[in-house]
Amino acid sequence: MMTIPLVLILIVLMSWAIDYINGFHDTANAIATVVSTGVMSARNAIIMAAFLNFGGALLGTHVATTIAKGIAETQFVVPEVIIAALTAAILWDLGTWYFGIPSSTSHTLMGGLAGAVVAHAGFKALHMSKLEEITIFIFVSPMLGFIMGMVLIIIIQWVCRHFSGRKINVVFRKLQLVSASAMAFTHGQNDAQKAMGVICLALIIYGRLAIVPGHQVAVPLWVKLGCASMMAFGTASGGWRIIKTMGSRIVKLRPIHGFAAETAAAMVLFTTAHLGIPVSTTHSITGAIMGVGASMNANVVRWGVAGNIFVAWVLTIPCSFAIAYGTCRLIHPLFVR
Repeated sequence: MMTIPLVLILIVLMSWAIDYINGFHDTANAIATVVSTGVMSARNAIIMAAFLNFGGALLGTHVATTIAKGIAETQFVVPEVIIAALTAAILWDLGTWYFGIPSSTSHTLMGGLAGAVVAHAGFKALHMSKLEEITIFIFVSPMLGFIMGMVLIIIIQWVCRHFSGRKINVVFRKLQLVSASAMAFTHGQNDAQKAMGVICLALIIYGRLAIVPGHQVAVPLWVKLGCASMMAFGTASGGWRIIKTMGSRIVKLRPIHGFAAETAAAMVLFTTAHLGIPVSTTHSITGAIMGVGASMNANVVRWGVAGNIFVAWVLTIPCSFAIAYGTCRLIHPLFVR
């Protein structure tokens, strides 16, 4: 009978923990605006997001492939590297959640993996071009969300300029159900794949999964189901601190604005997930909310809150890098080869 190494089991459990934390940490990405505009109750919005997160997580593996074989040379990604990266991601996500700051699990994992790999094998082991691409999108994804949110709300307001405010409100209360659903689906499609990629890395290390040159990594069905389920369970548990920040502390939105922000962010996420670029759901929707708010009046955006969020974004990769680097150094003696 084939035995399963305990360290592999630990990595799988930690990866699922990341998806669970990501679920309640990033629930606000999909539902904050639909709750703050009064279109759905928080309870119903969370249930909807949980189901759609699950569905999105099962479809597509481009992002998982990027993480499984795109960040570093596979031979340098040893068990302690993965454990250190997951530890950094868990600690940073819980810290930012506690303070109600929307941060990126995607970039926490990227920074953690990079820091742990460098601690183990030095910078030569990293695929710097891929890391540069990911780092660039830390700034590109919120900018795209901002621009698309601003453009979309201007177009929508021009199209609806002859309609009464009451009719516009009624129509967009219904349309926001569609945009919130799309946002929840893309959140699952993009974010659950990060943990899938980490588990696939561990499976490759232990010879449980083969890499075929020129092909995507074949993510096992049990990995997809496990990650999708944990993301859904995490989403179902809510994330009220960040829901409050995203829903009302940046800018107060009406249904028409919520629809524009969610639609803009979902368009960014659909595109990047298809291209296999691990971008931040948080960055995209936050940028879109700011863009929609700025189109109304730049003064209605609480730029102080936005500035705090931006600082957290900038610190995410270096802090997770440092935590993972230190953790890898600390636990390395436990892994005698």
